[in-house]
Amino acid sequence: MTENPNGTPDPAEQETLGASSPEPGSGLDRDPDEWATGEEPMTSAQRSYLDTLAREAGEELPADLTKAEASKHIDRLQDRSKRVQDQ
Repeated sequence: MTENPNGTPDPAEQETLGASSPEPGSGLDRDPDEWATGEEPMTSAQRSYLDTLAREAGEELPADLTKAEASKHIDRLQDRSKRVQDQ
């Protein structure tokens, strides 16, 4: 973001997050087992999405998954979900 001569952000520019291209080695394909926070409890967003996917698949999963475990189940269930395939 550029600044005006007085050092304030230019209000004409739209603020953005991220980058226009992927950062090399940013971990987009990193194995969840290698995550620094992988052993923490799953997030509320993971829990909600995993609950939806598991219900659709007719599966029951433990409610005390770690972030890494939840991510693996999400990936697995997404591969089987019509919800994801139709998008």
